Amino acid sequence: MGQIWEKYLDQKDLQNYSTSGFGKRYGIGKNPALVIVDVTYGFTGDKAEAIEESIKKYPASCGAASWEAIKHIQPLLQAARDAEIPIYYTIIEGYKDSSNDRIAIKGNIFGHPTLLEGEKGTWIVEEIKPLPGEIVFSKKKPSAFFGTPLITHLITDNIDSVIVVGCTTSGCIRSTVVDAFSYNFHVIVPEECVFDRSLISHAINLFDIQQKYGDVVPTELVIQDLKEKIKVK
Repeated sequence: MGQIWEKYLDQKDLQNYSTSGFGKRYGIGKNPALVIVDVTYGFTGDKAEAIEESIKKYPASCGAASWEAIKHIQPLLQAARDAEIPIYYTIIEGYKDSSNDRIAIKGNIFGHPTLLEGEKGTWIVEEIKPLPGEIVFSKKKPSAFFGTPLITHLITDNIDSVIVVGCTTSGCIRSTVVDAFSYNFHVIVPEECVFDRSLISHAINLFDIQQKYGDVVPTELVIQDLKEKIKVK
């Protein structure tokens, strides 16, 4: 079975990237960490429903696609916990006391009442809520690295690779992946564990990530890698 972007790209494009040497895979390192980006009710809605309904309450929601991804994040998260690797979460919160309109994206979506600091739209969904010892960073920009202490934690933990899941593929996931790559981490993106409000944007950004910045691979392969790490401990 091919990967999601193949149906959107011209065969000539695919051939040219391959011939040029793009798309090399590095694989997971010896000391990975899991970074779960912005899987909050503001991006998922309260339940699995069409995006047209979900955005009536949460304008940043990705609708049903988010809940499909959560089904895959759950076993991956459990595998990460079983392997005892560091786990970090991020959330986005709009300011309650500022008219700043540059939270994560252009415009003032994060000035919406449900997406302000402390409101439900900023809560991590119950299905994957953090356990004690799993750190949550609040951020105001797309990348999980920008304005947070994430890099200091990764350095302290001697991390060599990051597994990035969450949303949105074209925004905060891509930004986090590019920054992680820029810091010389190997980057793994479990394909089924990321989501976006636009399927085409999701697919093309996964293609770009695979060609330039990280390994986009089936979630089951990442879970198997983590299980192998348990065996060698």
